[in-house]
Amino acid sequence: MRKDGRLPDQLRPYIFERGFAKFAEGSCLIKVGDTHMLVTATVEDRVPPFMKGKGSGWVTAEYSMLPRSGRQRNQRDLMKPNGRSMEIQRLIGRAMRTVFDLESMGERTITLDCDALRADGGTRCAAITAAYVASYDAVQWMLKQRMLKKNVLMEPIAAVSVGVVGGAEVLDLDYEEDSQANTDMNIVMTGSGKFVEIQGTAERDPFGIDALGRMLKLGQKGINELIAAQKVALEID
Repeated sequence: MRKDGRLPDQLRPYIFERGFAKFAEGSCLIKVGDTHMLVTATVEDRVPPFMKGKGSGWVTAEYSMLPRSGRQRNQRDLMKPNGRSMEIQRLIGRAMRTVFDLESMGERTITLDCDALRADGGTRCAAITAAYVASYDAVQWMLKQRMLKKNVLMEPIAAVSVGVVGGAEVLDLDYEEDSQANTDMNIVMTGSGKFVEIQGTAERDPFGIDALGRMLKLGQKGINELIAAQKVALEID
């Protein structure tokens, strides 16, 4: 039993709020325990210069934390993102592109703006999980506008953290657990059970292949639950 009463394989309470940003083509506010992320999806009829003339679309992401989303105030990224934000937004963009049929989008860009309103661990995972919901609604908007001939989202995607805390593998770490973890890992998977990215670091004691296997299975369990919840929120089978 963990400090918040959860079992080792239990996610924090979570909720998806679709359409939170009224004017965005797609948006989702995800609440995972005390981590609250707002993701908006913006559709534009243009692509970055390196994609021009290829007839293919692009999906990119920006990530930021509000100054008092965490325990201390952090500086706003007024000119350009700091190193951590850059790494996270690249992860989100990479992950989301794996589930898009970019060639069928035409020369259009979907920008996913991911903002942490309240940060208590797992913001990058929450952002990816909410980004799928926001992207789904943006794609549905594009279909209604006859910008697309077919659905360009191939399958769901979600992410979750796992780690070793107090000698035990646990799912979905909050900030306190993350700060004490011997191992911290972020796992991104698709609805078909394929890994997109695994970010794992032994903060103190190295971990063996058996522990890695247990953490991956734990992450898969959590992601399967999140993907099922995405489908309920989106009212799809």
